Amino acid sequence: MGTKFSKDEDIVPLSDLKSNPGKVVSHAQETHRPILLTSRGRGVAVVRSLKDYEEETEERAFMQGVVKGLMDLEDGREISLTEAKKRLAPAGRYCPVAHRFFRK
Repeated sequence: MGTKFSKDEDIVPLSDLKSNPGKVVSHAQETHRPILLTSRGRGVAVVRSLKDYEEETEERAFMQGVVKGLMDLEDGREISLTEAKKRLAPAGRYCPVAHRFFRK
């Protein structure tokens, strides 16, 4: 799985980053596309806006949770909502899907 960098403005030599980092960061923030940094013609790193990175990270974590839940269902590992609440509430456990703690 790879990211395609089809636009020339999304491929930047490290020397350009060194001479004008603000321009590269602004471009990533405005376009919402990752910027491929190159050294001697080869990709070495990617610059992204913090907001885009955080959104993708949260989305990936959510999707991983969904996949894990579906696998649990297929394998017969399921409990009722009432039972889940009973298990979570006494311990005050954090639910990453609901993004909150469950307490008594």
